[in-house]
Amino acid sequence: MKNILKYKGFIGSVNFSPNDRVFFGKLEGIEDLVTFEGTSVDELETAFKEVVDLHISDCEKEGKPLKKVFHGSFNIRIGSKLHQKVYQKAVSKGISLNQLVKKALEHEIENERE
Repeated sequence: MKNILKYKGFIGSVNFSPNDRVFFGKLEGIEDLVTFEGTSVDELETAFKEVVDLHISDCEKEGKPLKKVFHGSFNIRIGSKLHQKVYQKAVSKGISLNQLVKKALEHEIENERE
């Protein structure tokens, strides 16, 4: 699992720069670029919570949505061999390729361990 922080329904990515000896990250799933950093885990978590609170406050003041709007469709690249196998599986189940992929994604999310 990728290193992430969670707070008030927001996710922040976490990385480490050995050259700078600093942890850094960004808020994911928003329209703006919002970053945070710290030289310790505690400092990183504090900075993350501060930028989330600031982002919420800024969005409320500006009347902007807090999170990126997802429209429910996206393109994926899976290679021609896998595409053929997935198509054949969908046909054998009597469902569309879209329905099969949706079910697979739902299964992955429902069985996720945190």
